[in-house]
Amino acid sequence: MLEENILSRFLRYVKIDTVSNRKISETPTTAGQWELAKMLEREARALGISDVTLTAYCYLIARIPSNTSKPIPVTGFLAHLDTSDEVNGHNVNPVTEKNAAGDTIIKTDGTSLLGGDDKAGVAEILTAAEYILAHPAIEHGEIELIFTPDEETGKGLPRFPADLIHSTVCYTVDGSAQGELEIECFNAYSATVRFTGRVIHPGYARGKLVNAALMAAYYAAMLPRNETPEATDGYYGYYCLMEIQGRQDSATLTIILRDFEREGIERRLAALESLARAVETQFPDGKVTVETQPSYFNMRQKIEEKPEILERLCAAAEKIGVTFRLKPVRGGTDGSRLTEMGIPTPNIWTGAYNFHSLDEYANLSEMASACRLVIELMKA
Repeated sequence: MLEENILSRFLRYVKIDTVSNRKISETPTTAGQWELAKMLEREARALGISDVTLTAYCYLIARIPSNTSKPIPVTGFLAHLDTSDEVNGHNVNPVTEKNAAGDTIIKTDGTSLLGGDDKAGVAEILTAAEYILAHPAIEHGEIELIFTPDEETGKGLPRFPADLIHSTVCYTVDGSAQGELEIECFNAYSATVRFTGRVIHPGYARGKLVNAALMAAYYAAMLPRNETPEATDGYYGYYCLMEIQGRQDSATLTIILRDFEREGIERRLAALESLARAVETQFPDGKVTVETQPSYFNMRQKIEEKPEILERLCAAAEKIGVTFRLKPVRGGTDGSRLTEMGIPTPNIWTGAYNFHSLDEYANLSEMASACRLVIELMKA
């Protein structure tokens, strides 16, 4: 029954276009996120949850009251509404099939991503809530279901309604393979590098033209090739060139920086400034400026300060019979930002794979195991 309910929800959710847009400053950045949030609001109320709030910035919070007198911390479960704009995420056409092992696999027709990141988590959280509500004999404390916009752009959490949240511990359901539990993530920054040139007719340009587009190309070529996402794994950080825009008079590079250690991210920030000065040396009349902004920080230290949270998570995985492993998140989640706010938030698997690509898929049996883990964490 869990698998049937997860699949039904997931197939509905992925058809809603919730691709976010990092070039828009509003929250949420796209209308489709409102559509999904309102659908989830209706579904939560239909399950019998009366305490449901959809904020002006598209944060949905639904609370299931405690049914026990035991002093149990309020526990939250969080997933995000939006999907990535790195590849096409519009007009998703989900396809289900069986693999050689007999597992149900959900993918697309190959023209779009699937949206398992993080609609798999959304479906698993709501299905777990449905199970808890259908089994009132199960003791539990107060439970919060939290669904957030614009996780993929990094623009959602600045408007997070922390004053409305009761949870003292939370879990994001935003990982990948079954058994992966994550308590650490990158330190993350974004950088905008701007190049200012000087334009003159190319026929009379000798000694006068300063080509900003060429300056940007030189800068991009100097980023270390062995420190890119495609050249690193495990605990190695990277520089990732996200976008190039420009003409001869002005150009811009958008770069993201990732490192598990604070010293490493500081080194990378300093390197961007050094590259700027090197380009200015090659183009004496040109100007390069580097603007950086933090996105999130490694949540490991704050979670380790409360070891009982990880102990409970590992015990719950053992209880449902899943062999687990601790794995660093080579990215970030809303949980890293919540952890900074004082709500320790480990991340658990969803059973979805190959995020942000046309090859994305989800394994239904692994989605069901994630749901069972959430149910176990909901229990008193």
